[in-house]
Amino acid sequence: MTRVATFGNYQSALLELMSAQSRAAEAQERVSTQKNATDLTGFGRQSETLTALKGAQSRIQGFLDTSEAVSARLTTQDLALGQINDSISGARESLGNAIATDSGAALMQDLEGRFQAMRGGLNMRHLGSYLFAGASTFTQPVAADSMAALAAAPDVPSLFSNDTLKTASRVAEGTTLETGFLANEVGSDVLSILRDIQTFHTTPGSGPLDGRLTAPQKAFLTTQLGRLAAAGAEVVNKMAGTGTFANQVESLTRSQEAQKTALDGLVAGRTDADMAKAITDLQLSQVAIQASAQVISQLRQVSLLNYLN
Repeated sequence: MTRVATFGNYQSALLELMSAQSRAAEAQERVSTQKNATDLTGFGRQSETLTALKGAQSRIQGFLDTSEAVSARLTTQDLALGQINDSISGARESLGNAIATDSGAALMQDLEGRFQAMRGGLNMRHLGSYLFAGASTFTQPVAADSMAALAAAPDVPSLFSNDTLKTASRVAEGTTLETGFLANEVGSDVLSILRDIQTFHTTPGSGPLDGRLTAPQKAFLTTQLGRLAAAGAEVVNKMAGTGTFANQVESLTRSQEAQKTALDGLVAGRTDADMAKAITDLQLSQVAIQASAQVISQLRQVSLLNYLN
């Protein structure tokens, strides 16, 4: 005789119900997170590969963030150098007009305005830090606030407060770009010229430069005009260097974005869940839960105690 135990039937049905609930929970997690697992343990033998891929992703993202910051800084640096170059061009125009008309009327006022614009470029900030101050980013590199202050300084180097450390950024594996310039590199020549003009203007016997120009005054201004042209050319060279750095950073960024896209695909192929399969598994497990629950409900009516009664 085959013996049928009510307890055994209940236990089998309950185990099937618990198994279906576990499968449903696992499928529901894949559907809600869209991932095959929520931690490395769930990926088993692939966990080491995923760790390496994630590390590579983090490194490339760090380089991309650095490149973005460098690009923004170079844009501001180009604006500052452009302002300085425009000021030099304006000063040359003022000198040229004075020489052409034999008149120094308003010359010094024009040069004062050019100096203020130039000083603004040398003291330009990016994200609260002075661009051309080197590592002393919170120290104003040019403190002189007028051409009179230029002439009062003991020498040209004393006009600058920047240090000697240029801004450098690691934008890729094995690639570090020194993208910054120092205020004394950019402004020494032109401030020296303006200082000489101010000194000439205030020296008895040579100045003032405020009326009809004498032959010696015109000769002096002609010399300064040539010096300004050379100083302007140096600033233009630095603008070109800034553009070169910007192009290099842009090229590296494109390459790194391509690498990151490839890595994202590799990681997604190992971690992203097959949503169609996950939804199907969830539906099947819910059907299994319903079936198991129905079996348990029916077992209550086929108990041996019912037959004994």
